[in-house]
Amino acid sequence: MKPTSLAIDVGGQALVLSSLHACFDPVLRALFIADAHFGKDAVFRARGIPVPVGSTAENLLRIDRLIDEFQPATLVFLGDLLHARESLSTLTLDALHAWRVRHASMRVVLVEGNHDRHAGALPHTLEVESVREPWHIGAWALCHHPHSVDHAYVLAGHVHPVYRIATRTDSARVPCFRFGIDRGVLPAFGSFTGGARETGRVLGRGFFWWCRSR
Repeated sequence: MKPTSLAIDVGGQALVLSSLHACFDPVLRALFIADAHFGKDAVFRARGIPVPVGSTAENLLRIDRLIDEFQPATLVFLGDLLHARESLSTLTLDALHAWRVRHASMRVVLVEGNHDRHAGALPHTLEVESVREPWHIGAWALCHHPHSVDHAYVLAGHVHPVYRIATRTDSARVPCFRFGIDRGVLPAFGSFTGGARETGRVLGRGFFWWCRSR
């Protein structure tokens, strides 16, 4: 299914939401992704839980689709790029290195999340800048944990928001964006992640936008 997008205004700043679970600032040419959790399948297998191989390749393919569509100069991961220390497996790192070679001219920044600290440092050969939250770029304060930052609008992850859509006979939980008066939360990008159901309320004036496809 072809991905869809929605152009919005957040505090006077343009932002494009993608149904591929990311958003793009067209002025800064910056692509924002939260909670990729690369190597989560490797972690499960290392801990004796048999799960299929392939989530890392699927996630990287979706990032490639986003790069083809938006042509970003900068890609920022809003925390939890890796899932755990076992994510630093040869299979996962080989896939990440091959992907990085394809996009060698693009700046890649990681705003450290809680899982990143547990996983440990990325190899320098991946050329990913690691920064602490809040990291300011343009009008945004980029974080992993959604909290208020003075004089800036926060874009964050961590929560993995999902929204329940229901009819009289059926229902589905779908990843969603959540925007409030001073912060926005992106859906989890990783295909092998769960989600926390939203109540349908946000503080102040805000809204949800659910992702209809990957």
